[in-house]
Amino acid sequence: MNKSELVDALASKTKMSKADSGRCIDALFTPVGVIAGELKKGGNVQITGFGNFETRKRGARKGRNPRTGKEITIKASTAAVFRAGKGLKDAVNKRK
Repeated sequence: MNKSELVDALASKTKMSKADSGRCIDALFTPVGVIAGELKKGGNVQITGFGNFETRKRGARKGRNPRTGKEITIKASTAAVFRAGKGLKDAVNKRK
């Protein structure tokens, strides 16, 4: 499912216009949206029954340039991660 299909599905499920649905999705999921904004501040977003959006720190490490085989240093970084909640896991696995 791509973004336009998600907008269509949200519009039909909530009886909102497609324009309003698109704005809702943008408000949540764009790089300047609600979820990204909270993660940038160091917080996390918990949606009960669905899952958690959080950040994890990755330390610096050694790697190899695949083209030359030369050893390189990969900088430390922070990654955004999603951890599925029990409700989502059960729905995907068709458990009741």
